[in-house]
Amino acid sequence: MSRKLMIAGNWKLHLTVEEAVSLAGGIASGLAREDLDVLVIPGFLALEPVALSLSSSPVLVGGQNIFWEDQGAFTGEVSGPQLKAAGARYALVGHSERRQYFGETEKTCNLRLNAALRAGLRPILCVGETQSEREADQTEGVLESQLAGGLAGLQAGQMELVTIAYEPVWAIGTGLTATEEQAAQAHAYLRGWIEARFDKGVANSTRILYGGSVNPANAAGLLNQPEVDGALVGGASLKADSFLGIIQAA
Repeated sequence: MSRKLMIAGNWKLHLTVEEAVSLAGGIASGLAREDLDVLVIPGFLALEPVALSLSSSPVLVGGQNIFWEDQGAFTGEVSGPQLKAAGARYALVGHSERRQYFGETEKTCNLRLNAALRAGLRPILCVGETQSEREADQTEGVLESQLAGGLAGLQAGQMELVTIAYEPVWAIGTGLTATEEQAAQAHAYLRGWIEARFDKGVANSTRILYGGSVNPANAAGLLNQPEVDGALVGGASLKADSFLGIIQAA
């Protein structure tokens, strides 16, 4: 089954509102392809201004995180309904930096993923191993645990709304990138797990992105792998020319 490629830019803790709107405009004006999905994920303060600036563009907008309750006394959190009202269509869940610095667990990832679905957002569940886990040959065990926890209780119809992002932690912001073979193996394992948990149709339709120091120079090789359905881009998404270069390489 054909899966539409996605190139997503996670802007993390970068850019003022003005800078974010300017970057979004540069991406939208330079976008020359309609055969793939392009997603930008700004900081929360810039989310609505960016979404408004892109309202006449095919570029989609997402949130970097989501809380599992829709409202309440949860200082500092952002809910699914708030994200949806601000113009988000997608929400990241379980990014490695959220797991590392903010205590995300498989249980809270599952709660956040369900909150996204409840709000009408499409969650992007991030999974991936650390360098020590890879060296100990634990990659598949880690991925299995993260998938089983994050997707616990989901039905096949819900899974069709979920995107998976494989982001080896050792390649996030380090300049290191998984080899094409490493990416292909991990993605094949993830798709096989989804098939075993749901069915072949769900597995064939699930979009699985690669994330980890993707840039215009290495994008074509990674995205040419049959199980890789796009990229979750960090640093290279902060400049319109480099992000557009990745899109063109897809």
